[in-house]
Amino acid sequence: MRVFRRVTILKISINFFRGEINSVMTNNMRKLKRVHLMGAGGAGMSALAKLLQARGLEVSGCDLKTPHYDLGSVPVVLGHSQEHIETFKPDALILSTAVSRNNPEVLQAMEHGIAILSRAQALSSLFNESDGIGIAGTHGKTTTSSMTGLILLKAGLNPTIYVGANVPDIGSNAVSGTGKYFAAELDESDGTFELFTPQIAIITNADWDHVDHYPTRLDVIRAFTRYADGRKSGGTLILCAEDEGTSQVYEACDKTRGNILRYGWGKSWDWGAYDLTKLHGGGISCKVSHNGHELGTLELLVSGEHNVLNSLAAISAADLCGAGFETSAEILRNFHGSERRMQVKGMTGNNILVMDDYAHHPSEISATLNAVRGIYPERRIVAVYQPHRFTRTAMFAGDIARALSVAGKVYILPVYSAGEKECPHSSSDEVVRLSSGNIEAVAADNVIDVLKAELRDGDILITMGAGDVYSIGEKFLTLD
Repeated sequence: MRVFRRVTILKISINFFRGEINSVMTNNMRKLKRVHLMGAGGAGMSALAKLLQARGLEVSGCDLKTPHYDLGSVPVVLGHSQEHIETFKPDALILSTAVSRNNPEVLQAMEHGIAILSRAQALSSLFNESDGIGIAGTHGKTTTSSMTGLILLKAGLNPTIYVGANVPDIGSNAVSGTGKYFAAELDESDGTFELFTPQIAIITNADWDHVDHYPTRLDVIRAFTRYADGRKSGGTLILCAEDEGTSQVYEACDKTRGNILRYGWGKSWDWGAYDLTKLHGGGISCKVSHNGHELGTLELLVSGEHNVLNSLAAISAADLCGAGFETSAEILRNFHGSERRMQVKGMTGNNILVMDDYAHHPSEISATLNAVRGIYPERRIVAVYQPHRFTRTAMFAGDIARALSVAGKVYILPVYSAGEKECPHSSSDEVVRLSSGNIEAVAADNVIDVLKAELRDGDILITMGAGDVYSIGEKFLTLD
């Protein structure tokens, strides 16, 4: 009983503390007139910049690289500099996770008494004022967010949308709507997703990743459980029933907080999919049930069983918002996927198909390569993989090697550090050592020449990783 009381008190304290932070953040954001974003060219920051500008704030930004994402009329300058504080005169400086608090531009802002906010703090202050639909999960959250946002948009609900990638069917990674719903992809990598209080909280899965922040698998489950219990009172939690991690969250979460829906294979869940059929040339179809009753057929242009599960999460959330199954199914029938998610980049004159995917965790690599193999069983897959972070590579080197074994040939690049220091057993060579012989280490400046010699007519070239590996496929296409 004493242990139960301590856990209960801890949950109450966390929720109270979260509420206090959110209240302060919301009040502070309402007072702002000018904001400057450091790292503005990234997926999450560029989306935030557009939403803040749409809310009437004067927004500027800077980045070390030319922005990959369109920021519209938001002025963005290259580099970080103390002079930006005087040039743009912001009321607040908003930092991407890649920007250090010891950066001279940040220190200059502090000296001038300018508020320093993280991306999550700024975004949550907007999100928490709405009927937020928070899409979290170690994998699949970008696609699920894209699907959810697209359904609400096409169904005429005028939502606000925030996604960590460009969504071709939406035409952006952010939409500022006047409706009450705010569909947002929430990042668990540093724990800041706990700042969000959704009306509808989705968890696609709870796998162990970001080992620099979560030392053990249990730490991941505890964080997702706190996120689930942090939804608004009476709000709905939507969980994938097919994932071990989310099943643990279901067992640990507060069942009195609000409704809980689960989705998975078969008719036994609140939302289920069955009779799956892979479509010729890509895509997948299935029957969908709700509370055991068949609703109809869902056909997707995107491939892979994991995308069927992603669609169930989106459909269940949209149903709570008033968009029924028939509406959702018709909209998802024309969903082309998100940027860097099994994205077809082009075809060469000798029929080499070039694809790109963000997959960097073993589970993601396996899902992507198996989906590609399912679409093109007769073609040889040649992958270029860029490991992301030394901590992840050291922890999952063997799992990465096994996941990559689906490809006929793999060229592995040096680790994309994301600012981390190298640690023992964290190199690409370690993955090669643990492989079945299909993986070869290659330098980034030599990979194009290696591919020119290796690729044959009809092969599939797929670049994979969370860094800048996508540029290799783009360069290869220019050679044709």
